[in-house]
Amino acid sequence: MPTLNEPKLIAGNANLPLAKTIARRMSLHRGVDQDLVNARVERFNDGEIFVEVYENVRGEDMFIIQPTSNPANDNLMELLIIADALRRSSAQRITAVIPYFGYARQDRRTKARTPISAKLVANMLTGAGVERILTLDLHAAQIQGFFDIPVDNLYASPIFALDVKDQFEDQMSDIMVVSPDVGGVARARELAKRINAPLSIVDKRREKPGEVAEMTVIGDVKDKICLIVDDMCDTAGTLCKAAQVLLDNGAREVHAYISHGVMSGPAVERVTNSVMKSLVLTDSIQPTEAILNAPNIRILPTAPLFTQAILNIWHGTSVSSLFEDKTLTPIYESLYPGAGD
Repeated sequence: MPTLNEPKLIAGNANLPLAKTIARRMSLHRGVDQDLVNARVERFNDGEIFVEVYENVRGEDMFIIQPTSNPANDNLMELLIIADALRRSSAQRITAVIPYFGYARQDRRTKARTPISAKLVANMLTGAGVERILTLDLHAAQIQGFFDIPVDNLYASPIFALDVKDQFEDQMSDIMVVSPDVGGVARARELAKRINAPLSIVDKRREKPGEVAEMTVIGDVKDKICLIVDDMCDTAGTLCKAAQVLLDNGAREVHAYISHGVMSGPAVERVTNSVMKSLVLTDSIQPTEAILNAPNIRILPTAPLFTQAILNIWHGTSVSSLFEDKTLTPIYESLYPGAGD
């Protein structure tokens, strides 16, 4: 059965370059002009957010592209207000495409009298009229259960696997995938499985949030090319310290693959001055000029992945098929030619 309603894309201000790239790829795939919906997302003088949609969206399948990255509160409110505007304009379905889901680190009560902010954000999104979530590498998989609507959680590890095979083509036997903590073992194991590499763990102990007291390497990393895999890099303190610990334990060189480059405060400077040969980030969060100019930081595009996921949702076909190499490789063929050979 043909789909009668049209997919339409609208974006806030959080990551317009990614949104525009997704729109261009949608145009390429569909063979029709697929520009972002003409809308105004601005601020009143006191900082309040105002949204006005200039195009008819009645009965359309709407996709809001908006990560809730820094400034998290402003970007989250933009997303909620856009969703409310679309709901009141009689959109048929509203899908929030959230490349980076903010507040995901507050997914449980670690001590008394603390919030579960991820659940609060889930309630707010649903209340605003969002009927489906499309995101990338949630900090904790159980956040999907905070929603009573469908959640499609994409993974960066298939893209990382393509990049690793391309960058280390002649050194794959020397690769060691490293989880920077015990909680990230499942994520690291997924990449290790895809590239057929062994797995190691850096066990860290924190005295208080944001400060690491001690690190211990579990596994033999001597003479290995270590790839640290994690979902986000905030201030990069832990990441740079883990890289140094791996070298102290005999690693030949250290690289890092991170899904979300939060990169707060001194993060870029720390990475630039660290022992890491390279830090690879996705563009789920719009990279700053400092990140783009850093000599040892590379950016991998997520637009091909999100574009295909949006098309699959619109067509009513499988999104989980994008986790498979045979499906994902053709999407990234222009970036990694011959990867499927």
